[in-house]
Parts: sequence; C-alpha cells; structure tokens
Amino acid sequence: MSRSSNRKYLAGVAVGALTLGLAACSGSGGGGGGLDADGNATIVWSTWGSADELTRYKEFNEDFMKRHPDIKVKFQPVAGYGDYHSKLLAQLTSNTAPDVFYVGDDMIGQFVDSNRLMPLKELMDSKESKTKHDDFYPGLFGAAEKDDEIYAAPNDSNPDVLWYDKEALKTAGITEDPATLAENGEWTTEKFLEMNAKLHDAKLTGSMFWNYWATHWSWLSSQGLDAPYDDGGAFVANKDAATVESVQQLGDLFADGTFVVADTLPDGAGADSVFVTHKAGFFVQGRYTIGSVKSAGVEESYDIVRWPTPDGEPAPTGVATSFLAINGKTKVKDAAFTFWTEFLSAEGQIFRLRGGGNAVPSIKGADEVVLEDGYPAHAQTFLDMRDIGFEDYPAEARVPGLPVAISEEFQKLYEGKADAQQTLDTIAKLVEERSEK
Repeated sequence: MSRSSNRKYLAGVAVGALTLGLAACSGSGGGGGGLDADGNATIVWSTWGSADELTRYKEFNEDFMKRHPDIKVKFQPVAGYGDYHSKLLAQLTSNTAPDVFYVGDDMIGQFVDSNRLMPLKELMDSKESKTKHDDFYPGLFGAAEKDDEIYAAPNDSNPDVLWYDKEALKTAGITEDPATLAENGEWTTEKFLEMNAKLHDAKLTGSMFWNYWATHWSWLSSQGLDAPYDDGGAFVANKDAATVESVQQLGDLFADGTFVVADTLPDGAGADSVFVTHKAGFFVQGRYTIGSVKSAGVEESYDIVRWPTPDGEPAPTGVATSFLAINGKTKVKDAAFTFWTEFLSAEGQIFRLRGGGNAVPSIKGADEVVLEDGYPAHAQTFLDMRDIGFEDYPAEARVPGLPVAISEEFQKLYEGKADAQQTLDTIAKLVEERSEK
C-alpha cells in the first residue's frame, strides 16, 4: 500500500491484510462493553495490524486479564488500514464503537474534532495513571492535543531514519560511512548528495522515500528552514524564497531519478525488494525495516543514520505515530482507562515491543527494547531522532483528506509536471479552502 493513500505503516503497525482467521475474528458487529451483575467490566478495543502484531496484542490482553480478573478484554481487529477509520467513524456516530481504539496520525485531528473522544488530561494526572503527560516525548502528540486538552496519546513511534546499504555504497565507490560521519558532525547535505550522485552514476538508486508528510516536511526542517505553517495555521512555505528553492532541489532530485518515490515502484519489484537486493543506497523508513533485512538474511550490510543537514548538526525530522483513544461514551470508563494507561505505559510498551518489535517507545523508561540486541549498530539513532522529532503539523492533520491531497501535489513535482513555486502555491490554496470547509 502507498503511504500517501493508505499508508504503508503507522507507528509500530505494519499494514497488511490479516489472515482469514484473524479477519473473521473481527466480525461485522461493534459496540463497547459494560458491567455484569457482579460489577465486573468488559471492555472492547480495536485496531488494525499484521498477523504477527495482532498475536502480540492478544498476548498483552491475556496478561492484562490475569492481572485484572475483574476486567474482560474483547479484541476486534479490522482487516486493513484503508477500511479501519471509516468503520470506526460510523460506529462512533451510531454509538456502537469500541471502548478503546487506535487512530492513525493522519486521522487523529478529525477524530478529535468529532467530539467523540474522551478528554484525558485529568485522568492522566490522576493517581491511577501510569502515563503522565510529561512521561511522553512532547513532539509526538501532534493533533491529539487541542485547546490545552489531550484526547489520545501515541502508543509508540517510528522516526523516519535513513537506512543505508554498505554494499551498495561500496559498489558506487563510496568509502565513507554515513553513521561515522554523523558521529563526527560531518553528515552534511553536501556529503549526502555527493553520495547519491555516485550511486546514480553507478546505475543504482540513490535514495527511496515514501510520499507523505514526513518526507517533504522533514526535508525542509533538516535543511534549517521554517515550518510550512505559521502559528495561526496558515500555510506560508510558498512565500519564502529559500523554502521554494529547497523544495525545487528536492523535486529535481526525484525528477532525474537520483531519488525515487517508493510508492510508485511496481508490485514484485517494490522498495523493500530493491533495498535488500543492494540496488539502492538509502531507504527512508522506521524501525520495522529490521524485519525486512533480517528476513532476507542480509542484515549485516545495513545501518542507519539521521537526516543530513547543511552544518552536520542534528535537526528535528518527522516521527510517525498512531494513537490510542477512549470512546467518549464508554460505559466502563474506569476499566477502559486502566487498559489504556497500562497499554501505553513503559511496562506495556516493553511488553509489546521487546524481542525485535518494530517500533520505538513513545514514553520514557522503555528504551531498552530498541537497544536490546544491538541491531542496527547505531540503534541509538532511533532514540535520538525521536527525542527531537515532530508529528505532522496539527493545521494539516486536522483537515480531512489534506495530507493525501498535499502528497498528490508533491507527486506532480517529483514527476516534473510542476515546479516548486506552483506546487507550494497550489498547496497554499488547498489548505485555505479545505480549512474553511
């Protein structure tokens, strides 16, 4: 699935069709839980995910119920990210939604504005909470916060790091190691583009990116440019000459084939296949890439590095997340919050992400899962990038369909069908028109 339309993944969630058995488990029904005659609670929660991840969630559910014999957990997985949110919104409208549920980072703003989510700030500050607001990394909340209230929290995260293939770099005659350059403060945009040019000259792909918010906005941030939105939520990137110039540089690199839009690669020869067969130097993805390179048996050839910058110093870049929310009309508020806070807690995230998990904790106290097996060699980079990274801008994430529409305009730039000024001017109009609606 393309990240610009259906999103290849969200934080810690590899999107894909479930097995028939798991799909059947989701059923066609909905609705939250309640209390039985003895006062025991049943809570219903829902998400999407791969078969492996859903198995891990089931294990968490079973462990939770052993610790809370007065709470029964019913799990309702949904068979794909593309269908998930439309079904959930319909359930919320008809008052048949689960008590607790995942929401994607490209949808969280719409769910917050629907006024269907439970405000969580007071609960997070309570003595029952295992997830205080300050326990989370602040840049990860994005549009889940509004008017000094919290309506969901990031269940985990995935900084978009630059995975690189040492074998491909060697084939292109590149002898310097990107991670070593970064450690020495020498990982500059100039050095990165020089390597990409050598890869291109060697008939290899320089870098592969997914066309979504974290690519275009990370490029601007890493190059030391201002955010594309002002404090009032207006789109201003089209009015800054340096930003226009930098976006044009990005577009030109895609147009000449040095950079490749991973979404557009054909079935059977997708980005993962290109990368593990040593045909590309860099691939911008999250921690879940560990699974791809290990399953191909080529993990020793790969490492990670942060985004390059003009001066070689670290800069904030995009961190994809998904969120856990509570139904504002749940009949079992206390039980739902108990599940919510334990799922998101440091202990909960360690349980879900240990043993080769495919995401990075969103909360303090759980970083051991990223460093547990020493892979990749510079795994600390995941944590460093998360600490200073950012989620999609609320001005964008709150508007239905806007992130996808913006990516579609960038695709025209990448294909050489529009220049940077035209692209950014069109985006400015889209933001204004859709925000008004």
